[in-house]
Amino acid sequence: IVAIADVAWYVRPNSALDKDAYQRGNSVYFPDRVVPMLPEALSNGWCSLVPKEDRPCMAAHLWLNAEGNLIRHRFCRAMMRSHARLTYEQVQGAHDGGIEDATEMLVEKAISPLYGAYKCLAKARSKRGALELDLPERQVIIAEDGSVQGVTVRQRHDSHKLIEEFMIAANVAAAENLEKFKKP
Repeated sequence: IVAIADVAWYVRPNSALDKDAYQRGNSVYFPDRVVPMLPEALSNGWCSLVPKEDRPCMAAHLWLNAEGNLIRHRFCRAMMRSHARLTYEQVQGAHDGGIEDATEMLVEKAISPLYGAYKCLAKARSKRGALELDLPERQVIIAEDGSVQGVTVRQRHDSHKLIEEFMIAANVAAAENLEKFKKP
């Protein structure tokens, strides 16, 4: 299941929030801050999957076969309660055996199965001959005075690729639904 915050739960069509978000178009990411498309209370609060708090979400139920092919899917609105807010490094560390308190209960039931499904998705991606742009991401280091202190290469883990593969699978499923229902 790929779940994303259900922003439409809070932002109704043609509401003041919707019109303001339309003017911004998207969130803008800077090295030291984010200018969110929605007010911060929504983007970092109610529309953020805060651990141990119920949050409305859109859930994409994805069924994959052993070859990594999407064999069926279903979308629904749901309420979810995440167990932890983990960084890519924490997830990768747990997968590699560096278990900590935040990941201990999640390794067997969540993290290991996700990596298994990721390997199937990656195998299918390779078999399709999909374009692989594994380019290094740069991280701008900002000094306390606001000046640029330096630029480094951000480390990229399989945990990053795992999330990307699941998001692509959810987007493929969404596109199939749009085509099925003849929606633009």
